[in-house]
Amino acid sequence: MNPTEDAVAWLDEYRALVATAGLVDLGHRTQIELAGADRASFLHNLSTNEIRKLAVGSGVEAFLTNVQGKTLAHGFVFAGETSLVFETVGGQSAAILKHLDHYLVCEQVELFDRSQEWCELLLAGPATSSLLASVCEGPLPQARLAHRTASLAGQSVSVRRVEWTGPEGLLISGKNDAMAAVRTTLAESGAAPCGEAAFTAARIEWGLPLFGSDITEANLPQEIARDPLAISFTKGCYLGQETVARIDALGHVNKTLVGVRFRGAAVPPVGTSLSAGGQVFGQVTSSSFSPCLNSALALGYVRRGSNQPGAALTSAMGEAEVVALPVR
Repeated sequence: MNPTEDAVAWLDEYRALVATAGLVDLGHRTQIELAGADRASFLHNLSTNEIRKLAVGSGVEAFLTNVQGKTLAHGFVFAGETSLVFETVGGQSAAILKHLDHYLVCEQVELFDRSQEWCELLLAGPATSSLLASVCEGPLPQARLAHRTASLAGQSVSVRRVEWTGPEGLLISGKNDAMAAVRTTLAESGAAPCGEAAFTAARIEWGLPLFGSDITEANLPQEIARDPLAISFTKGCYLGQETVARIDALGHVNKTLVGVRFRGAAVPPVGTSLSAGGQVFGQVTSSSFSPCLNSALALGYVRRGSNQPGAALTSAMGEAEVVALPVR
């Protein structure tokens, strides 16, 4: 993307997401609902974070891992009164359901793919809470990943507190036929519609990785560098736990996902190699022009030894350096 031309078209949208209130239509992200008496213990035994102790109205970030400890999915678990919802990027329903069903033996658990029935909107920016409070009945969730059912534009929706493009964000999930009215109400109340380019720039600046882009099934959970948010090292046994615990005992992985700032404004393509001392040490997984830094910014995996903030890198796009995320 050429920041001198194309970025101008989405710069106002980006400013809304980070300075006022922006509205991103996320469409049909993957949402798997788990019901039944054993839902919490079942998902707990297949994920990296604590599920069994989740209170109704709370949530947690987690990885689903295989027996080798590799990452099969990365997402967010929301605990309701009668079910759990595992939420992640779109297009993951078949793989996740196949994995869960494989380990479902005699537990009282029912799996439902809600991905095409429900769609999602992200409302983000410093004015998010005040804007939504003006049109939504009842109190808003405050803690990270807290959520509640609310009435908005006469429709029943789930409002979830997230930090995807900055510290203030609310994810609004509802049935397809409800969301048109919700979208209209939010836009009329001052939320600026924002496209993919603005969302990508803001989420890279904030350091949010996406499965399928920044995370694949080849990754170990600790390589994504979200240990405090997505991994419990005290929860006990789960599928892949032995590998995760062994890495924790060693104290490091060989590469981690980091922020990489480029000296120029030209945005590096996904897959761009990152080198240090004449050797390839990593590659770009997501990239954008960063309005905050006024330069190109990427997420990418960089090998140990060159993955700390301030480490100098080179690439076909010129010089770069590892930066701490978020950048604002």
